[in-house]
This record gives sequence, C-alpha cells and structure tokens, in this order.
Amino acid sequence: MPSPSAAEFEAHRVYLTSVAYRMLGNRAEAEDAVQEAWLRYAQQTEDIRDARGWLTTVTARICLDQLNSARVRRAAYPGQWLPAYVVDPDAGPAELAERADQVSVALLVVMERLTPEQRVALVLHDAFAVPFEEVATVLDTTPAAARQHASRARRAIADGGIRHTAGPAEQRRVLTAFLVAAQSGDVHALAAVLAPDVVAISDGGGVVRTAINAIGGAEKVARFYAGLLSHKLAGVTDMKVDPVLVNGDAAMLLRGTRTDGRPLLAVLTVAVDEGRITGLFNQQNPEKVLLSDL
Repeated sequence: MPSPSAAEFEAHRVYLTSVAYRMLGNRAEAEDAVQEAWLRYAQQTEDIRDARGWLTTVTARICLDQLNSARVRRAAYPGQWLPAYVVDPDAGPAELAERADQVSVALLVVMERLTPEQRVALVLHDAFAVPFEEVATVLDTTPAAARQHASRARRAIADGGIRHTAGPAEQRRVLTAFLVAAQSGDVHALAAVLAPDVVAISDGGGVVRTAINAIGGAEKVARFYAGLLSHKLAGVTDMKVDPVLVNGDAAMLLRGTRTDGRPLLAVLTVAVDEGRITGLFNQQNPEKVLLSDL
C-alpha cells in the first residue's frame, strides 16, 4: 500500500473510536487515543499492508496505557465513578436502530471491575472479532494468555449483578414510573419498580454533593430517591425533566436552579430487566456531561 494518508485513516476513524470508547468509557479520551494513533500512523515511513489491523493494534495499545494510568487516578476519585455521558435528544425507532451497537452505561460500569488486560482482550475479541493471536500482540503475551484474559472478563461481567435486557421503549416506561413515584414520595410505588438487588450509583466527582457509596437493595434505594426527588429538589426553580438518550439507552435530564443559586444538572439512566430496574446511574459531575444539540 502507498504511504499513510489522511484519507486512508479517516476511513477507519469511526471504527477506531468505537474500539477506544468501549475500552475507556469516555468519549473525549477515546477521541484523543484515536488522534494519537493518527499521529503515529502519519509518521510511518514503511508500507503498511493492513491499515485497519495496524491501527487497531496501535489504538488498543494506547488505550491499554491509559487504562493502567486510569486505575491510579480512579483509586483517588472522590466517591463513585461513572463514565462520562454524551447526552442526545430522545429519538424515534429509526434513529434508535442506528444506535443499536452502542455500549450501555450498565456494561461500562461492570467493565470497570476488569483489569486493563481483561478489558482490552474482551473488547477486541468479543466486540470486534480480533483473533487472539493479534490480541496477544497488543498485550505482549501469548494467545493462550490473551484467551484467558477474555474468559475471566466474561465471567466477571456475568457475575456483575447488573442485568440489562430491556429495549429503550421499556426502559423509558419503567424510568418514567420510577420518577413519578419518587417525586410523589411514594416509597412503596417506588420499590415496586425496583429489582430486589438493585444498585444505585451517583457520581458527583467531588464537585456536587451526592451519595459517596453505592446504595444496594430496593428499600434503601427507594427511600433515598424518594427523599432526594420529593424533598431535596422541591425548592429547585425552573425545574425541567426531559427524556434523552445516553449511549442509545433511555435517560432523564434534570435541569434547574438550586435554592442557593447554583445550577442543577443531573442525568439519570437505568438498567432494566423483566420490567424492573436493576441499576440506577446518576451522573451529576458537570465535567462528565456533554449535552449534544440540547
């Protein structure tokens, strides 16, 4: 093939960004990783026979380095960690079909429990069908070891406890019922839409005061959100609750002005299984909410 060109690279940019996002769980960091891959690609003086394969390997190695660095940063992160949200307007069935390949917040949360090597092996092989021989090259290990990393990752995800099988329409129905019950303070109605083993995670990033620890169990989660939405937000002025999408999943965007004059910005998305919420993910860190065309 001829020397690297911008046109050749651009043909693979969307694919590479998808690979990087699944590994990193942050759209901006994924785009930075892909841009770094472009810089390395552009500097090549030798012919590259398989540009897609070469770029996948380089992007994955960059992500692996970032994941190792992120483990140190997140160990010092204040409170719970959630991925950065790219918030899109609610969409019709056709647009939702186009987004069917997006990875859910629930899966990204569970993937945080994996080692960097497990995460890279799982994403490359299971999501993008990269052979274990090539995965091993990225991880600087053997194909057998790469296969074991992926196997352990699958097992960890299966044991993660956050089941998410519902489509956007059912997610929207359940999330709406949850918000109506929470705003009314009806703990019993609230608990009825929660799975017994539901887990609620809030991310304030040390910027916004929120629950520092994850909350588990239907009763505890119901009482927490009944108090939060029926009392603590009662004084919020100009309160708006809009249906939106986060990674193709149903979500609610809450905006308003707090009693002390500070703005309220929160995005609530859910994992739903058999008509009940198994995971509640409340992103309140303003640095991790990107409002797209809203």
